[in-house]
Amino acid sequence: MAENNISANTQPKKTSGGPGSGGPMMRGMGGGKAKDFGKTFRRLLHELKEFRVKLILMIILSVLGTVGSIFIPKILAGAINRLFAAFTGTGGSDMMGAFQGGVLEFNTIQNILIFGASLYALSTVLSFVSGWLMAGMSQKLVYRLRKEICEKLTKVPLKYYDNHTHGEILSRITNDLDTVSTSLSQSLTQIIQGIITIVGILIMMLTINWILTLITLAIIPVAMVLIMIVMKFSQRFFTGNQKYLGQLNGHVEEMYTGHKIVKAFNHEERAIKEFGEINENLYHAGWKSQFFSGLMFPIMTFVNNLGYVVISVVGMIFVSQNKLNAGDALAFVQYTNQFTQPVAQMAQIMNLLQSTMAASERVFETLDEKEETPDKENAKELPKVRGDISFKNVKFGYSEDKILMHDMNIDVRRGQMVAIVGPTGAGKTTIVNLLMRFYDISGGAIYLDGTNIYDVKRSALRNNIGMVLQDTWLFNGTIRDNIAYGKPDATDQEIKDAAFAAQAHRFIKTLEGGYNAVINEEASNLSQGQKQLLTIARALLADPSVLILDEATSSVDTITEIHIQAAMAELMKNRTSFVIAHRLSTIKDADNILVMDHGDIVEFGNHEQLMEKKGFYCDLYNSQFSLNETAWEC
Repeated sequence: MAENNISANTQPKKTSGGPGSGGPMMRGMGGGKAKDFGKTFRRLLHELKEFRVKLILMIILSVLGTVGSIFIPKILAGAINRLFAAFTGTGGSDMMGAFQGGVLEFNTIQNILIFGASLYALSTVLSFVSGWLMAGMSQKLVYRLRKEICEKLTKVPLKYYDNHTHGEILSRITNDLDTVSTSLSQSLTQIIQGIITIVGILIMMLTINWILTLITLAIIPVAMVLIMIVMKFSQRFFTGNQKYLGQLNGHVEEMYTGHKIVKAFNHEERAIKEFGEINENLYHAGWKSQFFSGLMFPIMTFVNNLGYVVISVVGMIFVSQNKLNAGDALAFVQYTNQFTQPVAQMAQIMNLLQSTMAASERVFETLDEKEETPDKENAKELPKVRGDISFKNVKFGYSEDKILMHDMNIDVRRGQMVAIVGPTGAGKTTIVNLLMRFYDISGGAIYLDGTNIYDVKRSALRNNIGMVLQDTWLFNGTIRDNIAYGKPDATDQEIKDAAFAAQAHRFIKTLEGGYNAVINEEASNLSQGQKQLLTIARALLADPSVLILDEATSSVDTITEIHIQAAMAELMKNRTSFVIAHRLSTIKDADNILVMDHGDIVEFGNHEQLMEKKGFYCDLYNSQFSLNETAWEC
């Protein structure tokens, strides 16, 4: 047995926090209203900066298309005035005389109609092209944002995943970005066209008759008041809709990824009940938000019809008094209709923009998340290391006010097998997380072969450490690719050797396709023990100098565990190994055992030494045996 080379402070200090002690609380799903609308809107416009040429072109085309459509009623008014003049007797005393007297006017009318139709067609084409450009820009922006989020999620520290549910992260990548894409492709062009339409039509109405224009404007405040009342109610339900949608995503993701556990504990009805409750909340919030949002159209229709009646009556009075031409009166009625439409659209767009800004804000929050502490500018590459590891006065906490480790000192020599034991939340996994630089220490230093691990590149450090976790992770692909995950250029023989060493070759050969067998989604076509064997083979193939085994054999049967223990004993020669174990019988042969409680090392030594102390480890060891079995007296 190797010489005991571990020193540690042994006075525990009680504290809590972080994954080592149950993990921080999960944050709730985001709501449907942005915390800072203006800031988020400016940020979104800044993100569109790379498309400024296309954006300017889109704005110009939208303006031209909208202006063209604004002039059409005025142009058609000229044709109507000529027809009206012909039919009222300027060309003769009867209908035939009207047409005979209006032959020359008919050619003019024909030209006016052709020009109006051409202008209408051109406006339609310009509007179509502007919409096409905006759709392309929005899709490219979302493509880039989704790519940036994906890259960001590989750079954020481990605590980000501790603080966010999988459903919430998934919702930001999918639902929120889809909301941004849909809104940008529709809202921006509608805002531009709406503003131009309102201003342009107002000018055209003033050129026709200022009294009728004032009557039209007097109706608008009535519509706006009604719309604001509707928006006040609908926004609250849109907020709830987004909230419950996020909860539903999280629930579905959890229930279907853990469907075996749900079935094993007969929780199908409970899962359905929980889904039903969330779905019920989403249903009520959804229909209420859509109902109140849908009220805008009938409200604006009522206001439009009210405007039609007033404008038509007053307009016809002006026509009968020769204060207004018939064509101009009809054009004004059409302008009234066009004027109220963008007002209603702008109100609806504001509702849509609220949810868009909320979605954008959550996307930007993810992009602005603090990343892992970057490597130093002069960070060194790390060649193959021996495996000497030292923790010197290490201090760490998942938050500044909750310190888990106060003054930890550990010295581990090359080739030693170090077991880490202790009750749940004692900080066992925290030690390896600090060694892997998944979390940054608050004080002290960690050395690998005498080199501070913060003076080397993070990737170089992790290349020298192999890790096998209790929770297996395999991706959808062949068994060969999964084993070679840490060494993509591995030969077939190297892959097979690793499988042999991990006792996995035998079951692999029984699969259809052998090493080319495809592991399906969630790896449900393999047993838990088989998946664990593959993750061990994957770590062994990488040939690290340091091994970290976090309950690596907890999911295999007893016979398989015996084979793995024998293989691991041979493979751990000349390698520094950290073994986190709950079953203390599996680490009796460890060179040294660190006994942890509340983040600090309370005892250390080999199995015999610790049992002779008759302390915390002795009690922990005996607690795992029944009263009928032989136990040490502690």
